[in-house]
Amino acid sequence: MTDIVVIGAGQAGSALCAKLRELGFDGRLTLVGEEPVPPYQRPPLSKKYMLGDMALERMFLRPEAFYADRDIALRLGTRAVGIDTDKRLVALSDGTTLGYGALALTTGAPPLRLPAAIGGALPGVHTMRTLSDADALAAKCQPGRHMLVVGGGYIGLEAAAVAASSGLKVTLVEQAPRILCRVAAQETADWFRDLHARHGVEIIEGTGVTRLVEQDGRVGGAVLSDGREIAADFVVVGIGIRPATGLAEAAGIDVDNGIAVDALGRTSVPGIWAAGDCASFPYRGGRIRLESVPNAIEHAEATAAAMLGGTEPYVARPWFWSDQYDVKLQIAGLNAGYDRVVVRDDAGARSHWYYAGDRLLSVDAMNNPRAYMVAKRMIEAGQSPAPDTVLDPARTLKDLMAA
Repeated sequence: MTDIVVIGAGQAGSALCAKLRELGFDGRLTLVGEEPVPPYQRPPLSKKYMLGDMALERMFLRPEAFYADRDIALRLGTRAVGIDTDKRLVALSDGTTLGYGALALTTGAPPLRLPAAIGGALPGVHTMRTLSDADALAAKCQPGRHMLVVGGGYIGLEAAAVAASSGLKVTLVEQAPRILCRVAAQETADWFRDLHARHGVEIIEGTGVTRLVEQDGRVGGAVLSDGREIAADFVVVGIGIRPATGLAEAAGIDVDNGIAVDALGRTSVPGIWAAGDCASFPYRGGRIRLESVPNAIEHAEATAAAMLGGTEPYVARPWFWSDQYDVKLQIAGLNAGYDRVVVRDDAGARSHWYYAGDRLLSVDAMNNPRAYMVAKRMIEAGQSPAPDTVLDPARTLKDLMAA
């Protein structure tokens, strides 16, 4: 294999290229990215960067010199527009093509937007994914202004926290019966609702946005499904993300909730691989797609090894985090299928333990890194402390490891 092209210059693309060089690949290696800047970390975009606590250079995953030193060619500000799988060529938006011996798709997952028919394309309506998104929002986050957030998942809650911390008035609207409806238990939702209420955020649940209101050529508010009208200076939409599969589908690559890959990262087309947010892979008898930085890195590195002949299947160890105000939420495992949540208090630090019967599935730990680490180790080892043991305040976290 002489030439490898990687499409998508995010966390997964950067990690895959770095791993290829670390493992000894010495052929031509090109990383193609739509944005004009080197790969950067996305999670702090709505937090540290927007608050001015992180300089732009610190956002970069690796210094630009890293890529030059390892002979990784960066084709930035360039979009891949097509793949000829027979000739093994990638067509780029600047009219050029790149030949490949192997191709890796790390195209990520862009945010969903509100339909243009209800005002989603109005000036002043933002999503939160790129540096340009963050820059545009940071300029508007001025004390006294009113921000409307559409969506009560972690993206929306993080955006609300940044705005409230900056002195803005914030209203968050969630169409589902409660915030975090798809991803967390009622107990976790209640905890974060109270946290935001203490910071002055108004949360409206069980209510959708019927349309956004235009005022002087830009968004000026919203009409809600219950008839209420809310004035707003600008709107942030955080209603989820969707895997970028269009390039793969046009090339005839199988898609199943993302670009479908096997346990080694191989797609249905020989010579083409995929990793990160855009890819779905085998997991416990089914398929899964994980939207997280840890998965982007670990899946990309495992795929890089397989591209060079490795045979070790990728085994996901799901974990996530969210920063809101002075709270760090750390999540170990996946809570799908839980039927019971045990609430534990360790000297004021909360953790919520999800069980299916007597099997521990997942833990949400709020400012409780020790509970998170203990739970993560047990979940990865297939160990489940008895729920009553977790509930017992006399039992330490260390005790749980032996339970």
